[in-house]
Amino acid sequence: MGRLVVIEGLDGAGKRTLADALTAELTRLGRTVARRAFPRYGEDVHADLVRDALQGRLGDTVDSVYAMAVLYALDRRGAADSLRADLAAHDVVLLDRYVASNAAYCAARLHQDAHGEFVGWAYDLEIRRFGLPVPDLHLLLQVPVEVAAARAVHREAVEADRARDSYETDAGLQARCAKVYQQLAAEHWLADWHVVDGVTEVDFARLAARTLGSS
Repeated sequence: MGRLVVIEGLDGAGKRTLADALTAELTRLGRTVARRAFPRYGEDVHADLVRDALQGRLGDTVDSVYAMAVLYALDRRGAADSLRADLAAHDVVLLDRYVASNAAYCAARLHQDAHGEFVGWAYDLEIRRFGLPVPDLHLLLQVPVEVAAARAVHREAVEADRARDSYETDAGLQARCAKVYQQLAAEHWLADWHVVDGVTEVDFARLAARTLGSS
């Protein structure tokens, strides 16, 4: 059975870049890697409804924190069986966002921290009720909020299909979310957490060893 490893972090932190480099290192070591990113835009109806809501095309749905959280969770529920199949077939299944994203962003929207009611609610919904696979490791890509924001703006400018949504343009939300992520990592919520400095050079040999559970 493979290891389920999740990359978490703010919008614009560089999660996809980290995933590319880590995948290359794991492949160099002879390990097989399957990758997925949530929300699964263009693949799942719930993910597409998330995108419509974030871009103001679904009435006032985006105003309901819990309604948005359920849409995110249903997207992952729809992927649960394929995640299990990937875990059976590969050494590492590497995810860009997972349950902790729901916990961090929605708690931040409600001005709660990691000890607030929402984080427990998200766990009950996604892990207990939906039965999603539990991660083996979270990699928190930590960068200053202003750095993540600048990267998100740059990405929007160079990628035609990556316009920033209402979460990404809310600086206050991003700052609160960063604090919730820090708390989740400090408490190893749901699974082990390892913080990756997204500003300095990353030692991918050591990170790959951590990903494989050998350090």
